[in-house]
Amino acid sequence: MKVVVLTGPESSGKSTLSRALAERFDAPLVSEYVREFIEQEQRDTCYADISTIAEQQLQRELAARALQPPLLLLDTNLLSNKLWSEALFNHSPAWIEEALLAQQYDLIGLLSPDGMPWQADGQRCQPELSERLEFHKNLASWLQQHQQPVLHLTGSWQERYATLEQAIEQLLLTTAAQQADANY
Repeated sequence: MKVVVLTGPESSGKSTLSRALAERFDAPLVSEYVREFIEQEQRDTCYADISTIAEQQLQRELAARALQPPLLLLDTNLLSNKLWSEALFNHSPAWIEEALLAQQYDLIGLLSPDGMPWQADGQRCQPELSERLEFHKNLASWLQQHQQPVLHLTGSWQERYATLEQAIEQLLLTTAAQQADANY
């Protein structure tokens, strides 16, 4: 099983790209739970909500992993919960990073906000490019510090899609070749 995460700041194309790739590869997709939480609660999140949101995100990821699909796509993961908590509340529950580091990811597509217009949807709160660039920088820094397998995605939506599609195809080909060698 290969697990691919899409992460990035608001309006960088994560959800659209992950849905398109899930369709392209006929792969299960774990969506970003916080959006569902806000829709259900009809209010902004507070610090007391962070653990609940992160727990649900992790539970959904683990349930999808348990099915052992050849490819699993994640429209963000606990890293977003951690960094949003830090951005909004200057703190994050320690367990989130511990749980995040306990998971293995084969590829993390880090989407840049450059060239992607911010789109208000009632849940987003970073209309300024400078804010989204700062969040992107924090994502990149954490991923580098923890030596995660990152693919930096820039350019138009089509360029991001093509780059990630090719990277996933390569991941799946590598897996198929390794399985063939093991059976030989």
